[in-house]
Amino acid sequence: MKKFVFLFALSSATLALANVTVSAPVNGSSVGTTVQYVASATTGCPAGVAAMGIYSAPGILAYSTRGNSLNTELLLKPGEYQTVVQEWDNCGGASTTPITINVAASSGEVQVAAPANNSDAPTQVQYVASATTGCAKGVSAMGIYTAPGVLAYQSQGASLNTVLTLAPGTYHTVVQEWDGCGGSANTPIAIQVVGPSGDQVTVTAPQENAIVSPTVRYVASATSSCAKGVAAMGIYTAPGVLAYTTQGAQLNTLLTLNPGVYQTVVEEWDNCGETAVSPITITVGGGVFTSLQEQQGWAGYALEPPQYNICNTCQPSGPQTAWSMTQNISSPSLSGHSSQMDIGGQTVYSDVLWNNHLIGDGSSQGMPDPDHTIVPNLYNFTYDVYFYAQDPSVSQALEFDINQFVNGSSFIWGHECRIAGGNEWDIWDNPGEQWHPTGIACNPLANAWNHLVLQVQRTSDNQLLFQSITLNGVTSVLNYYEDPTPTTWYGVTVNYQQDGNYEQAPYSIWLDKLNFAYW
Repeated sequence: MKKFVFLFALSSATLALANVTVSAPVNGSSVGTTVQYVASATTGCPAGVAAMGIYSAPGILAYSTRGNSLNTELLLKPGEYQTVVQEWDNCGGASTTPITINVAASSGEVQVAAPANNSDAPTQVQYVASATTGCAKGVSAMGIYTAPGVLAYQSQGASLNTVLTLAPGTYHTVVQEWDGCGGSANTPIAIQVVGPSGDQVTVTAPQENAIVSPTVRYVASATSSCAKGVAAMGIYTAPGVLAYTTQGAQLNTLLTLNPGVYQTVVEEWDNCGETAVSPITITVGGGVFTSLQEQQGWAGYALEPPQYNICNTCQPSGPQTAWSMTQNISSPSLSGHSSQMDIGGQTVYSDVLWNNHLIGDGSSQGMPDPDHTIVPNLYNFTYDVYFYAQDPSVSQALEFDINQFVNGSSFIWGHECRIAGGNEWDIWDNPGEQWHPTGIACNPLANAWNHLVLQVQRTSDNQLLFQSITLNGVTSVLNYYEDPTPTTWYGVTVNYQQDGNYEQAPYSIWLDKLNFAYW
């Protein structure tokens, strides 16, 4: 009997302390068909929150995730929904918060120029589409679903031009747009993928997702099963924009492009009426810093719990937090000049931050900008790096940051690959001084090079825009806005950070081909 009374008391206390806080969407609000849910939970259960979920209707669990927070999007049809966000704890308890929303139909429209609906297509299927919306913030992104729930491709902006490689078969694909107001629209495209034509395009320069200068060299070749051979080759810099053509099966040319992100396509046409394409996404920077991992200017700092301010008494040799950066490592390396970043020490859950001042105050790259003519005119940034981990699981997290300090405002685009606690990307809310989970998986490969590309923007109305994260060729569109904070500092910097785990296990990460574009 005493045991029963104790368990009942524990259950009652757990239930009383349990709480689900939903920060988005707002209860009673009108939303678009793409609805972002952001919520967190607390519990009196000593073992903590086990999981959270979203019911879109009674008995319909539309989404669930482990842990005490969620950040995800649900695609809902227009109508009124009595949704419920719920948490389950590890003591058998649960609590809920009801959220009523009205999903309005989107005024957006998606126009698909290729492929045609109900058409036959080769295994390399070129998709060309554009979108419009009634949202004042415009179209934020577009994507292609090759099957329900299978998002095969995403791109920023109101147009896309890409090639998907599909096995022969019938596909009910969907081209979708998402606007900046939370709405979306789509156009279904059914295709029958038939066998390959035998034509192929090989592009040796530029590399996929490369950061390049405004003068871009393209080198490519083509083969064809056509007995008459390849007739010509060309380069599209945007949907329908054929920037260059040449006869024959080889091309080697220079294109001059304005700064920005380009989803270019190299195409060949043979003398039998067949074609083949190879899509190449590039970032053209107004300025580009290359191989930053081997450049001067890096400074390392220990950040220790509970406040995680810079530890002024810590030394790289420890014993609290230990760290080092060793440049010009030949192996493992892609360029022959990687940098080995080490963390260890005795203080558990302590971190090491490496920072480099690129432009403005304290510039390590010869760009101090004393007249303030450079930094105020920079709005777009791309952080492109390869990193090598022998065993990613010993890391609590890896962090990659882009920072701009201008006109009295601090813009900090923090990106954290949270390895312990869920393998998920988090982004930094500087005004709130907290991390927001994105719902995007982050699973770095062990004993291999991982390629990371981050795209961010300072908007014309001075907001931070987290645009996209690309890890190992998979692009996830964020389109998350945040506010800046006050500052007296001036310039552009980049950070890299390694976090220690519950036992402060020592580990190394190698960085290579760290390039940074700005325009």
